[in-house]
Amino acid sequence: MHLLAAHRLTGILLSDLPMRWAHSQQVLSQARKLAPVVGNARVVLAVSAILHDVGYASAAVDTGQHMIDGARYLARLGCDPLVCSLVAYHSSSEWEAAELGLAPALAEFERPPSDLLDAITFCDLTSGPDGAPVDATSRLDEVLCRYAPDHVVHRAVSAARPALLAMVARVEERLAARPGGYPM
Repeated sequence: MHLLAAHRLTGILLSDLPMRWAHSQQVLSQARKLAPVVGNARVVLAVSAILHDVGYASAAVDTGQHMIDGARYLARLGCDPLVCSLVAYHSSSEWEAAELGLAPALAEFERPPSDLLDAITFCDLTSGPDGAPVDATSRLDEVLCRYAPDHVVHRAVSAARPALLAMVARVEERLAARPGGYPM
């Protein structure tokens, strides 16, 4: 799927979720800034970024875990398997899937290369729920405040937090290592 088509599709699917749509657009903006460090995967990352939360759309809901649901929906549309994998595994998906007993459903998708999984997670965790850029620590704190301690998302994000922050740090290191650093 081309970026323009992915953008249109996401806009339609998330039309009744305006904050989720704003967040997705910021995730795409962050992905575009990573282009110099992801090389030939820049288009795949951008498409995955705009599509990463389509699993929240009512048309995509299946298991209730938005990452898996989004990836399944995109697979049914014939999307690139790498895009589907990035959507399936982004951020705390592996921890949520384990909490929900959905590890076999997640395993329907091949785990994406670590550098790209780090990149999509960086983009997600540096984009606030309202579409504003944020630092990853603040974003994770916001998620933990939004969900009660007994909620699966709270438990999964709490468990995943060190790994997620390490993913973000790896991307920041890659950005810092290039001339000019991270384009703000």
